[in-house]
Amino acid sequence: METGWAVIVAVAVPARTSLLRCAARTMLPPNTTTLTARRYFGASSSCRRQSLDPRNKFAPKEYLGKEIVDDYAILRDHYETPQNPIVLAHGLLGFAELKLAGSFLPSIHYWHGIKDALSRRKCEVITTTVPPSSSVEQRAAELARGIEAQAQGKSVNIIAHSMGGLDARYMISQLKPAGVRVKSLVTVATPHHGSTFADYLMDEIGPERLPSLYNVWERITGFETGAFNQLTKKYMLEHFNPKTPDDPEVRYFSYGAMVHDKPPLLSPFRLSHGIIHDIEGPNDGLVSVQSSQWGTYKGTLSGVNHLDLINWSNRFRFTWQKWMGRPPTFNAIAFYLDIADMLAKEGL
Repeated sequence: METGWAVIVAVAVPARTSLLRCAARTMLPPNTTTLTARRYFGASSSCRRQSLDPRNKFAPKEYLGKEIVDDYAILRDHYETPQNPIVLAHGLLGFAELKLAGSFLPSIHYWHGIKDALSRRKCEVITTTVPPSSSVEQRAAELARGIEAQAQGKSVNIIAHSMGGLDARYMISQLKPAGVRVKSLVTVATPHHGSTFADYLMDEIGPERLPSLYNVWERITGFETGAFNQLTKKYMLEHFNPKTPDDPEVRYFSYGAMVHDKPPLLSPFRLSHGIIHDIEGPNDGLVSVQSSQWGTYKGTLSGVNHLDLINWSNRFRFTWQKWMGRPPTFNAIAFYLDIADMLAKEGL
């Protein structure tokens, strides 16, 4: 992914990288993002803060909660199984299973190896698919239909990555489908309070260009565009959150994540991480720790980016770390098995 626009619409979906590159080049005027990034990173840190949000007063130590460093580095011998099925709800541009060449190539799974690992531990797992970039309202309605069809009246625990957490919250609070009974919602790096990077992109593109860019996006991808402006901080804080109260019958848990260093040159999070860090503080490349918190905050996964969270880790990076005597401190499979274990111990 080579532009800021491609990054924000590619929340944890590497399988569509080529398509996003094409869309980004087509939609943005020549050199727009390059000049924007150069202008942004060419400014001093204090100037960047003032130009984007002069009210920046984040205090990382105050809201990191428990910093989780290596709790999920390796698999344990035993994990308990929750009473109710687990629903895995994907994020923006996500999918349950993607077949690129029919039966000629293996399918690509959003929850890479995670569903299989949970199933091997006797968990009943439901994966759902919602419209990739449609509005929260449309995605939530499809989420409800998917759960109702597969759960068949059973109560469920939802584990949601990124925007999937917003879909689940809206479904629980606003749609209240008769055939869906939710016992708990665990969100992983969900932008509950919006994203500074979404604000940044909307400001850079400008309202006068958005309609034409959305039109190009829809023609190239076939996807709707309702999700994009709903990820801004203004929308989340002034519209979504006030109108989407928690259900007192549902248990809410959340996790955040952060990377330690500036992402490498070719990372899809190179631009977004810096912008978010200067305004909101520690983040996983797309969602800040601050924005990830909702309900009972279980902690911040340290040294983990937005793709690592769904087991789309950079294998070359992990191999290099091992060669350098620094074995990976995060195993996504161990993380989700531990969430299932936590739900079981909570009686869910």
